[in-house]
Amino acid sequence: MTASGSEFEERIRALLDARSANSSICPSDVARAVAPDDWRPLMEPVREAARRLADAGEVEVTQKGAVVDPGSARGPIRIRRARAD
Repeated sequence: MTASGSEFEERIRALLDARSANSSICPSDVARAVAPDDWRPLMEPVREAARRLADAGEVEVTQKGAVVDPGSARGPIRIRRARAD
């Protein structure tokens, strides 16, 4: 299955909308929602979509609960709605 970046962005939004305001999602949640049987190859495109949404101020990328720079984050990340400071 070929999915576009905008499809990943919409899926991120939809999954976040379905959760409480303080919840976060894993990029694998998005990849599995798009392609349940072949989700692993979608992980980097999902992370790219999360970076675009973070750059737009819609979401925050976190590691161990702390907001991180999505462009330099390595390892497991979570995605959550942007929060006011």
